[in-house]
Amino acid sequence: MNKTIIAVVIATVVLTGGYFFFKDVDRSTPEVSEPSSQQPITQSSASEPSTSEQPPQQPQASQAPAVKENVVTFTNSGYSPSILTVKKDETVTFKNQSSRSMWPASAMHPTHRAYSNTSLDEHCPDTTGIAFDACKGFLPSQSWSFTFNQVGTWKYHDHLSSSNTGVIVVE
Repeated sequence: MNKTIIAVVIATVVLTGGYFFFKDVDRSTPEVSEPSSQQPITQSSASEPSTSEQPPQQPQASQAPAVKENVVTFTNSGYSPSILTVKKDETVTFKNQSSRSMWPASAMHPTHRAYSNTSLDEHCPDTTGIAFDACKGFLPSQSWSFTFNQVGTWKYHDHLSSSNTGVIVVE
């Protein structure tokens, strides 16, 4: 009987601790959601009673245009797509869907000088947002975003596994 009580107490402590440890893990990096083009836009007339508790949606002309989402996914096989073309001042989000950490950084390894012409030691931490370098690893399910404001072809790699590479073409 005594052993059963001790086992129940230990299991309760472990489960409670695990809950508090993991409950905030996904809140550290906000997810970028893609707007759905599948949802119909409806407008009810003033004479029709509303059947839902939500206010009627505005006509599409007054809604903000859909924003193109530029995503590079990092898996255990590397970056995909390996080449991504974007417009100047567009943001690319690097999503880690691998089983290990990722650290996207401008070529060449290990200095990361290609985009900002400053070395890893000079621009990390990147408080100004000018270096195409995450300056740290991101755990699985986390993401990192960078806005490209220089036109060109920018090679990059995973600093933690430099054989994983890709290219961002900025027009």
